[in-house]
Amino acid sequence: MHPEENDEMAKEAWRMFRIMSEFTMGFDVLAQLRPAVTIFGSARIAEGAPEYELAREVGRRLGEAGFSIVTGGGPGVMEGANRGAMEAGARSAGLNIRLPEEQDPNPYQTLSLNFRYFFVRKVMLVKYATAFVLLPGGFGTLDEFFETVTLMQTGKIRRFPMILMGGEYWPGLAKWIDEVLVERGLVSDGDDELFQIVDTVDQVVEIVQAEQERQGHAIDNVSLA
Repeated sequence: MHPEENDEMAKEAWRMFRIMSEFTMGFDVLAQLRPAVTIFGSARIAEGAPEYELAREVGRRLGEAGFSIVTGGGPGVMEGANRGAMEAGARSAGLNIRLPEEQDPNPYQTLSLNFRYFFVRKVMLVKYATAFVLLPGGFGTLDEFFETVTLMQTGKIRRFPMILMGGEYWPGLAKWIDEVLVERGLVSDGDDELFQIVDTVDQVVEIVQAEQERQGHAIDNVSLA
């Protein structure tokens, strides 16, 4: 075996251990957050913008209702949600990712974890959540939406509420799913019911609380496979 091959095998082995260590860290720490709600949204929303303040209010109200708030730990919508949770005295977790741009950790985290690997972080954002709230966002937010919906559609996770906030932002996507994907049989009838669009914080709190009462406090969003 050439020395270069030995070096490459050693690098792969260390990469495997880094991945395992991130999973272990996440499982050990995040289990204490239940019940938790994960909030997704753009890192590019400025403080004081309507979406920022909406995320802040959602985080605060859910925190007051007894839920931990989990976000990707960055600025924008994530910061607003963490800030609201901290203002409510709730646990406010940020699952930060190392990126060259956009992802400076926000200062409103009572629990902060740092991830090297996107796919590990995405598992942690989903695993301990009993509901998901999405505010306007770009490719990252849409990726989180479609991945989480796919996990529910395929039975890999339980069907917890997927709440899209912002009646002016999401209807175009919902219409495309209904009129293209459902109509062409590319997804099943009823798959467009895996998510719901709401406009008010009261609706979010009501939906999350009703689901928590239905499921009970001991339920994890674990794989059913």
